[in-house]
Amino acid sequence: MPRVGMNPGRGKVSEYRPARVTLAVLTYLPEQAGYFEHRLETTRLCIESLVTNTPEPYDLLVFDNGSCRELIDLLRAMRDEGKIDYLFLSGRNIGKIGALQFIFHAAPGEIVAYTDDDVFFLPGWLDAHLKIIDTYPNVGQVTGFYIRPHMSYGNTSAMKLAEQPDVKVERGLIIPKEWEQHYIDNMGRTWEKYNEEIAGLEDVALTYKGVDALVSAGHHQFVVKRSIMLEALPNEWSGALMGKMRDLDSEVDRLGYARLTTRQPVTRLIGNIVSPEMAAEARLYGITASARKQRETTGLMRRIYRLPVVQALARRVYNFMFRIINS
Repeated sequence: MPRVGMNPGRGKVSEYRPARVTLAVLTYLPEQAGYFEHRLETTRLCIESLVTNTPEPYDLLVFDNGSCRELIDLLRAMRDEGKIDYLFLSGRNIGKIGALQFIFHAAPGEIVAYTDDDVFFLPGWLDAHLKIIDTYPNVGQVTGFYIRPHMSYGNTSAMKLAEQPDVKVERGLIIPKEWEQHYIDNMGRTWEKYNEEIAGLEDVALTYKGVDALVSAGHHQFVVKRSIMLEALPNEWSGALMGKMRDLDSEVDRLGYARLTTRQPVTRLIGNIVSPEMAAEARLYGITASARKQRETTGLMRRIYRLPVVQALARRVYNFMFRIINS
C-alpha cells in the first residue's frame, strides 16, 4: 500500500498574506578569523536592529551565502524564535549579484528593503525611505546614510529630477563633518584616501512636496520596488563572487530611476567590529551588543608598517600561514 491516510493539509487555506515590504539581509561569514574574526557579532547586531526598530507588518528574509557553522546556528535560532520569516542557506558562496538575483526573485513583497549584514537601523528608518519612494516620481534605490563618494556615478536620472521646476535644490558641501568621519571610521578609510575620492564632488539636496532627499544612493543598503531591481539585475549568471555592484547601480540610473538618500541618517555603518560607541547606541534601544575596541597605532609604528620591506615580509608570512590554514 503506497500511502496511509490523507494529507492533513488538503483542502485547507493559509491565512498568510505577504506584507508590502520584505526586509532582506545577505549574510556571509566563511570563518571567524582575520577580517571576519568579530563579524558574527556585527551580523547579529544588524538583524536585531532590524527586528527591534522596524514596525510590523513586514517579512524578514535572510539569504546566507555559504557561511560557517557558528553563523548558521545563530540564524536558525533566530528563525526558530520567530525573528526570521524566510531563511535560505546556500551550500556555497554564489557572489553578491547571484545572491541578489535569488533574493529579488524570492521576496514576496512589492518593496524590498535590502541590506548587507553590517548596517544598524535606527527607529523610523523604514518610514523615511518609504516617504521618498511614495512621494518622488520614478525613484529607484533609496539609502539611509549619505556617502559623498556615491556622487561620482549613476546619478543622471536624479539630476534630471533636480531640474524640474517644482523641485527645490541646494548644492554645495552640505553634510556635516561627523557623517564623513563616521564613513571613514567604519569603512577603513583615511582622510587622505577619502579626500581623493571626493575631489570635485558636491552634495545636492532636493525638496519635493515637502519631502527632503539627497542625490545618490549606496548598494550596501537600499529600499527599492522589487520590479525595478528585477528589471535592472542581469539575466545571465555571472559567477563573480564580488564586484558588478556599480554596474547594477548604473543600470538603475540608465533605466530612468532616481537614486536618492534620506536627508537625515536613519542607519549606521557598523564595519567588521562593533565599536564601544555603536554598542552604547544599541543599548539605548534595548539591544545587547559586545564591543571590541580597536587598538590605536602610533604614528611611528604606522610609518614602520608602511615601509616596503615590512609590507613585503608581512605578505610572505601571510601567504605562508594561508597555505598552512588551508592545507
